[in-house]
Amino acid sequence: MRGPNEIDFWRGFALLTIFIDHVPGLFYENYTMRHFGLSDAAELFVFLAGWSMRLLMDNRKEPMPLPSAIMRLETRALTIFFAQLIITQMALALTAAGALWLENPLFLEWNNASAAFEAPIETQVGIVLLSHQMGFFDILPLYVVIIAGSPLCVISDRIWKWLPLVLSLALYAVILVTGVNLPTWPVEGRWYFNPFAWQLVFVLGYMLADARGPLSALRAHRTSLRWLGLLGVAAGVVLAVADYSPDPVLLPEPKLFFMFDKTFATPARILHLLALVALFNGAFAIVEERIRPVARFFSMLGRNSLHVFCIGSLFALGSQFGRFMLGGSILVDTMVLLMGIITMVVTAWIVEWRVRSRAS
Repeated sequence: MRGPNEIDFWRGFALLTIFIDHVPGLFYENYTMRHFGLSDAAELFVFLAGWSMRLLMDNRKEPMPLPSAIMRLETRALTIFFAQLIITQMALALTAAGALWLENPLFLEWNNASAAFEAPIETQVGIVLLSHQMGFFDILPLYVVIIAGSPLCVISDRIWKWLPLVLSLALYAVILVTGVNLPTWPVEGRWYFNPFAWQLVFVLGYMLADARGPLSALRAHRTSLRWLGLLGVAAGVVLAVADYSPDPVLLPEPKLFFMFDKTFATPARILHLLALVALFNGAFAIVEERIRPVARFFSMLGRNSLHVFCIGSLFALGSQFGRFMLGGSILVDTMVLLMGIITMVVTAWIVEWRVRSRAS
């Protein structure tokens, strides 16, 4: 079992933030990063996934052989796909149970769940095709598409070190100009996380993690970049606190280049993410030295991110029903947060216990 490290630490931080944000109205939701900047934990999580893939490919004397890399990535995509199917079905069952227990059929309409009960045949097909996604359960489909396509990133990287970024930026620009996105079905709409745009966040993590790559020269300017990051983060705080968002009517074409749109991971959000990375890069070493239990806590969550995310998402859904019954109060919200943390910690501990048991 690997020890605490910077990637797992920030991935664990993102997981806890996502859990809090997935309980709308929770008191502590007012203090998560999305209220103090343009980007949020979703961008951080996808960026770290790209960074982790780079470490996986290069964490050896020789780069991982291409056939092994492709098999490793595609099996991971398949694992995430099955996880999405399982937690979606469990979320629907939890929603139905809440409606029955509270004798309130309106709960069946929460989080885009109504189609599963009004058109169950079509919706079951849509769930498997990833074209039907419940609210707060729509980030894993993004991961499935990105990880399934990530071998293209690895292959192009071995052809020319700049090629993954060039291709990614080209696709990103086309998507922002055309507004192309994947459709949802049977409910008419578009994916909340557009994978063709969000792939750039993933590729940036992959490129910046390369210690010998074309962007490695940036490491020699960490101090200057940290000051730029501070300015970017400060600007994000001002814009978020002022609740400013550009008026689409006043923007020139193509409008998506200038909007703060999460679905398309627009440039302002990505720049804010990069500012956060520049400012807080290396902060883990300080946390580990001075507050080691916190470093170990977040790192344990991050080491077991898929399991923790799935259980945390289901607990967050249950917490939505719980808050409805008990009413929103600081006491109830504190209990939700504490029980959510305990649930995620126990999940991570059980996963690691099983790994240790197999090893022994």
